[in-house]
Amino acid sequence: MPVKKIIAPFYEKLSLVLVGLFALGYLVIIGKEVLDPLIFGFLFAILLLPVSNFFEKKLRLPRSASSFLSIILLIAFIAGIIYLVGSQISNLAQDWPMLKKQVSQSLDDLSEYVQHAFHINMAKQMDYVHNATNKIMSSGTAVVGTTVGAVSSLLLFYSFIIIFTFLILFYRRLLLKFLIWVFDEENSAVVFDIVENIQSILRKYILGLLLEMFIVACVACTVFWFIGIKYAVLLGLFVGLFNIIPYVGIFTALTLSSLITFATGNVGNTLAVALSVLGIHVVDSNFLMPMVVGSKVRLNALITFLGIVVGEMVWGLSGMFLSIPIIAILKIIFDRIESLKPWGFLFGGEYEYKKSAEKAMKTE
Repeated sequence: MPVKKIIAPFYEKLSLVLVGLFALGYLVIIGKEVLDPLIFGFLFAILLLPVSNFFEKKLRLPRSASSFLSIILLIAFIAGIIYLVGSQISNLAQDWPMLKKQVSQSLDDLSEYVQHAFHINMAKQMDYVHNATNKIMSSGTAVVGTTVGAVSSLLLFYSFIIIFTFLILFYRRLLLKFLIWVFDEENSAVVFDIVENIQSILRKYILGLLLEMFIVACVACTVFWFIGIKYAVLLGLFVGLFNIIPYVGIFTALTLSSLITFATGNVGNTLAVALSVLGIHVVDSNFLMPMVVGSKVRLNALITFLGIVVGEMVWGLSGMFLSIPIIAILKIIFDRIESLKPWGFLFGGEYEYKKSAEKAMKTE
C-alpha cells in the first residue's frame, strides 16, 4: 500500500521559513564578534589558496609553512597600500598651516554670507561656535578613551582575521571532508561542485575587485593631475579605495575629495573634482564593473543594494563589504539545489533567463 505524501499548506511553510529567518538573523547578530573575522578569514583563505598550494607542491614546504608564507605576502601587500596612502597623508600634514589658513578664510567668507543672507550678526555666530567648541573640549577625555578603545578593538579584529585565515588554510582538507561527511557520500559530487564554484567565483571576484580598484585609482590620479589638483595622488587613492564599497563608497570619496580640494584650492577646482569623481563613477558602474567584476558574480542591482543595506544594519561597515560575497555564495548553493533554484534565479535575474534561453536554443 503506497504511503501518501503529506504536503503542508502554504501558510505553514511560510511560517516555518519566517521563524527560521528570524532565528538565523538573531544568531548572526549576536555572533558578530566571531562570524565577522571568520568570514573575512574565509575570503582571504580562498584568495591565498593557489599561493599556498604553490608553496606546498612546487617548493615542497609543509602546509603550516606554506600557509604562514601566504599570509606574510598578504600582510606585505596591505602594508604597501597603507604605506603609500600614509606617505601621501604625511605630505598633506606638512601643509597644515596653509590648510588652516585656507579653512579660516573660507569660514570667514561663509560667516559673512550667513550674516548678509540670514541677518545673523557675527557676535551670535561666534557665541554659537564657542559654545560648540566648549562642549567638544569638555567631552575630550571621553572622546580620547573611545578612540583608544576603538583602535584596540580594530587590532584585535585584524589579529582574529589573520588567525582564522591561517587555520582555514591549514585545515582546508579537514573542512572539505567534514562537509562531504555531513551531506552523505551520495551527495559528494554536488558538494564538490559547490565548493569548487565558490572558490573559483569568489577568487575571481576579489581579484576583479582589486583590478577595478587599481584602474579607478590610476584614472582618478591622472584626471586630478590634469586638472592641477595639488594632492592628486592622495585623492585618486581615496577614490580607488572607497570604490570597493558598492553604491555608498562613491559618496564618501566624493565628500573627502571635495573637502580636501576646497581646503587646498578654490571653488572651481572643487567643482571640477566633484564632477570628475561622479564621471568616473558613471563610467565605472556602467562599463568597467560589468566587464571586470560583473562577469564574475552575476547579481541583479536590487538584490545587491538590498544586501548592502541589510549588511550595514546587521554588521555595520564590514557587513557592507561582506554582503556581496555572501549573496554570491548563497546563489551558487541555490543554483545547484533543485528546490532552491527559483531563489538563485531571483538573485541573478534577467541574465539567468537569457542564458537559459540561449542554451535551450543551442540544444534545439
